[in-house]
Amino acid sequence: MAENKTIETNASVDAFIKTIPDEKKRKDFSEIISLFKKQSGYKPKMWGTAIVGFGSYHYKYESGREGDAPVIALSPRAKSITLYLGSEFEKREELLSGFGKHKLSGGCIHIQKLEDIDKSILLTMIKNSLQHRKDHLSY
Repeated sequence: MAENKTIETNASVDAFIKTIPDEKKRKDFSEIISLFKKQSGYKPKMWGTAIVGFGSYHYKYESGREGDAPVIALSPRAKSITLYLGSEFEKREELLSGFGKHKLSGGCIHIQKLEDIDKSILLTMIKNSLQHRKDHLSY
């Protein structure tokens, strides 16, 4: 079985943030990290080369594949900042309806810039996502 590519590393989150070429995206990404840290209580850590994750949990699929993943995470992708909050958590659809400008793909929420979204709703989504993980996964 192939090894997981996205694993927790000892790389510096601050050094990673400095590699984001677009100044606005770098500033927004850094502020969102602060919001995730504040709401989760977890220290940000690098997962793979481009994901900043908070906390971790162990998963095991019926296929036998298993590994560890961040409880919540984000990444500055080429076209957006991607938020990994999971596809299921309390009041997800209701919160997303008032969240602001975003796109969804799978369990990912994509935003362009911080001022496009409601930060208080983001904090609630983080809280609800953490609670959902706590209730449904072992970590």
